[in-house]
Amino acid sequence: MTVILLALMQAALPIQGTLPQAAAPLSVTEIVDRMVQAESERTATFSGYTAMRRYHFENKKVGKSADVTVRVICDQTGAKTFEVTEESGSGFVRRRIIRRMIDAEREASGKGEHQQTRILPQNYDFTLLGTEVVDGRPSYVLEVSPKSENQFMVRGRIWVDAADFAVTRVEGRPAKNPSFWIRSVKVVHRYNRVGKFWLPVSNQSRADVRVFGQTDVRIEYFDYSITDARAKTDSASGESGTANGQ
Repeated sequence: MTVILLALMQAALPIQGTLPQAAAPLSVTEIVDRMVQAESERTATFSGYTAMRRYHFENKKVGKSADVTVRVICDQTGAKTFEVTEESGSGFVRRRIIRRMIDAEREASGKGEHQQTRILPQNYDFTLLGTEVVDGRPSYVLEVSPKSENQFMVRGRIWVDAADFAVTRVEGRPAKNPSFWIRSVKVVHRYNRVGKFWLPVSNQSRADVRVFGQTDVRIEYFDYSITDARAKTDSASGESGTANGQ
């Protein structure tokens, strides 16, 4: 069961929409190049955040459900720490599934493993499917095909905001089935803009598991607070001065 949730860490039909009137049509190469450039610019100014998450697990066939709420601190490198603030429901699910999900993400973020699975040209091939309006914002819709078989990579579609060139939605299945026990997994991951950054707001997955049946996991992200880069710089300078003084 744990492997099902690890797959969370990450059918193409043409979709039509309307781009901003001033925007000229772009090729898939131009869209991806701008997406990479925009992400690099945002990453260069990223100073971290604190936020809350709520994990909800449910399997009706075996009558198991659980909720865990955590406080997340993400530093400027992407490394995360987690603090459980509230939990309820099945103790087995909380200890053996949700907490292991959290531990897996914490360890991966500390090792910088996200780089190998990011939606970038070195990791994926892209095909332009069309355009669509998402939450009132025009977006490009791209099919993504991983260049390697990895359970943390997705095979499916992404939506790229036509103004910010940020990924706003990911929908698909793991590029590699994480376990014999899992027949299929479908994941939908959504992002919203927080200041100038696009950060996760929800993750929904549905796994069809042999013997155990359908399992649903939902993660909600809320109460974001972007770390003040200036305050962080001032604090680091003060600590350096104290150390030198000693």
